[in-house]
Amino acid sequence: MGFFKSTVMFFGITNSLATFQVMMNEILRDLIIEEKVTAFVNNVLVRTETEEGHNKIVEKILKRLEENNLYVKPEKCM
Repeated sequence: MGFFKSTVMFFGITNSLATFQVMMNEILRDLIIEEKVTAFVNNVLVRTETEEGHNKIVEKILKRLEENNLYVKPEKCM
């Protein structure tokens, strides 16, 4: 008495991380295939040999995120 015990599993946010990962893979597919970018959930790693190449890829990534209504927090960028 007085305690609520759920008899139904709530599915509101089930698989949200997996769904987000699939979306990131779709958005960055060509860069991932070229092995310039690795995406894991909310982390995007850029691999380049020159600083100029790095800047171009980062610009592409930011543009694609913006086109898909995704944003980054500058204070979390390294």
